Amino acid sequence: MSKLKAQQDFTNPGAGPLFSIRFLLAVVLMVGGIAWIVYYYTGVRVDPLVLPKPKSDGPQSIADLARWNYVIGFGAFFVGLMIAAHPTTPLGRGRGVVVGMLGCFLLGLLWICTFYVISNNSDGVPVFNDLGQYNLMVGIAFMAVGFTYATRWE
Repeated sequence: MSKLKAQQDFTNPGAGPLFSIRFLLAVVLMVGGIAWIVYYYTGVRVDPLVLPKPKSDGPQSIADLARWNYVIGFGAFFVGLMIAAHPTTPLGRGRGVVVGMLGCFLLGLLWICTFYVISNNSDGVPVFNDLGQYNLMVGIAFMAVGFTYATRWE
């Protein structure tokens, strides 16, 4: 007779805490990364199609970073996702690993497919229009984070 596997129960104190320091750090990084990209795109970025190029409304130090703002934002988001893959977080144990893994794989695939569909005219799609071919790197990065969850799958 085979051994029954223990079901994941978030109310069970033996399963680990629902909110740990690592989980809160992961959430802060993910939300901070998204907020950085949104702030740059809506508040600091100058529309490249407008000529003559107007001065940025936001802080000049952030405007000088240009596309590096996307590296900072997506980087913080992806590091937050990778931190959430640890077994002390809800996404790092039980069914959360499968959800995180498949979610990252599907988001990466969706990002790349969306880019290919709109690549001829991406002027009206926020973030996609600034990244150009770097959209492929974002999609592949989602899939790479999915592999960090795959290494935790039992």
